[in-house]
Amino acid sequence: MSNKTNDNDAPILCEKVMLNLLLPCVNLIFSMADQTATLLRELPSIDRLLKHARCEALLTRYNREYVIEQCRAVLDQIRGEIRQGHGQTIDLGEDTIIARLDMRIVTDSQPSHRRVVNATGTILHTNLGRALLSQAAIDAMLAVADHPINLEYDLAAGKRGKREETLEKLLTELTGAEAATVVNNNAAAVLLGLNTLAEGKEVIVSRGELIEIGGAFRIPEIMAKSGAVLREVGATNRTHPADYENAIHEKTALLLKVHTSNYKVVGFTAEVTLEELVAIGKKHNLPVMEDLGSGAFIDLSQHGLSKEPIVAERIQAGASVVTFSGDKILGGPQAGLMVGKKDLIDKMNKNHLQRALRCGKLTLAALEATLRRYRQSPNIVEEIPTLRAFTRSVEEIRATGEQLLPKLQVALGAEFQIQLEDSTAQIGSGALPTEELPTVVVSVANPKLTANTIAQKFRTANPPIIGRIKEDRFLLDLRTIFDPLELVPNFNRAEISQ
Repeated sequence: MSNKTNDNDAPILCEKVMLNLLLPCVNLIFSMADQTATLLRELPSIDRLLKHARCEALLTRYNREYVIEQCRAVLDQIRGEIRQGHGQTIDLGEDTIIARLDMRIVTDSQPSHRRVVNATGTILHTNLGRALLSQAAIDAMLAVADHPINLEYDLAAGKRGKREETLEKLLTELTGAEAATVVNNNAAAVLLGLNTLAEGKEVIVSRGELIEIGGAFRIPEIMAKSGAVLREVGATNRTHPADYENAIHEKTALLLKVHTSNYKVVGFTAEVTLEELVAIGKKHNLPVMEDLGSGAFIDLSQHGLSKEPIVAERIQAGASVVTFSGDKILGGPQAGLMVGKKDLIDKMNKNHLQRALRCGKLTLAALEATLRRYRQSPNIVEEIPTLRAFTRSVEEIRATGEQLLPKLQVALGAEFQIQLEDSTAQIGSGALPTEELPTVVVSVANPKLTANTIAQKFRTANPPIIGRIKEDRFLLDLRTIFDPLELVPNFNRAEISQ
């Protein structure tokens, strides 16, 4: 008898071999499926979790619907982990699940806007909230936050009053303007002014002043939303009085000047001054509005900085309306301030847009307190944190760094190299764009870590510490740091070394 295998038997042998190979895999799959199903069945129900003592404690602090929603989310997350094959490593005990629930609620309860430490070297950092409020402004906000106030109530007359009345008095005293009003930011102030004075008519502005502010918002777009018609004159780098004169006709309603606070054009340039523009306006009986952007109440050149246009000087020069921000050089809350001729400000206050753009009581309280300090303080530079940061001496900044260095070395460990270096800071938020302030920075390096990795680790501190990276080095700028302990991170040293 021959042992030779018939060629017709080959497919059968292959099938048997394949089955022998696949059978263990199939059995394993079914076994895993059974294990997954078993683990899923072991998960406690939401009702059972709600009766747990620790969950009952949560129900005293949070409403039932919210806790149920978070329970469902935790259980769904665990189911997903089990189906991904991680079931054997998961503790399905109720205490562990409730602990996960508790942690989820704690994380979900954290405010999205958190305190950070600004060590970027940009004093008025738009992404970090711009100006810090003075203590007087903070106290004023707290005083009105949890009680009814006479926001729009005249206590003497016993009837409805005007919410900006006190602010108007302070602004007119500080600037010499006839009247004033306030809206929620400077872009809103420009929008309100253009809509009130030139809706459906032309506004003449130099091409060199058609600026773009943060977030890609541009003067032409704001003008279009106001209903005014843009009439550009001059060239990008040179505009002359005749350019305005030649563009004026029966549909012209307003001459607009925009302070280019976030950039400078240098070289072969020409600009029409406010005084020249006012003269043209008077000749043709046209109002002149100036968007100052930042707006200053004091002469910064007395403190070693470049001079920024002072609001009172612009009113004295004849501007019909001047608009500026509250949270830039002024050092107050976000707001758009408008000062100028009484008849024009009155028109703006009667515009329905004014109500849509008005400020709430917290902003008004902080702004009033800020303006009152400008009116009364014997040393405003020391009282307004923004101005104090502008005017600090390098010697004071270096002293802060020398106090910080040993504490920071202990917090980071010996593997980090830290040292003080001279550098430059900037104002930020479009104010004094070419101004560089001398400063001192702490350079933080580690041969095992990139600058980006170190920066990311500092952002995990509580509160997060935001520095800057230059030439692949992580730097902590000390110009805005008055307490050296702010830059001593509280994270685990082992975590930052990884």
